[in-house]
Amino acid sequence: MSFSQIAWLPLCAGVTGVGLVLSFLLLRRRGAAAGLRGAAWSLLPLAAYLTGALPTVWQIGTAIAGFFTGLAFNPTVWAGVAVTGLSVVLFLVSGVLRGRRRAAAPAASETPAVSTPAGRGKPLAPGGSARQPEQQRKTAPAAKPTAKPAAKPAAEDDFSDVEDILKRHGIG
Repeated sequence: MSFSQIAWLPLCAGVTGVGLVLSFLLLRRRGAAAGLRGAAWSLLPLAAYLTGALPTVWQIGTAIAGFFTGLAFNPTVWAGVAVTGLSVVLFLVSGVLRGRRRAAAPAASETPAVSTPAGRGKPLAPGGSARQPEQQRKTAPAAKPTAKPAAKPAAEDDFSDVEDILKRHGIG
């Protein structure tokens, strides 16, 4: 069915009339705000007909419908969807592998330094450079000794974790 085969004035007037009746019911049940909003939506089909915007709305609707029917019934498009899915899976797997490598990096940095391949005797940092950054040359700051709570009876043992957290945050 083409655009010119539809009687648009009776259709738009009918949709507007039904919408105004429903807007009146909304006005009575839910108040003025809901009724006025319903009336505003109800007047849009008639306004689209009177301003000549219906052919544009028709073209937009047919273009969207054509896109989705082409999407649903075209095997080439489904192959593109499958490739997109594969790409997403590869991104996720690479993120997991990258996270594992970063988690393993602190364990690898505790290994002893390796000699240079040229045999110059300068130790290499775990990253492979002969120079160590300023931060690595400095000794680590002394850790604050944490006071261990005294042994408590088993009945209060359930709240010991909560008490430790509160003490660390300066509460209690």
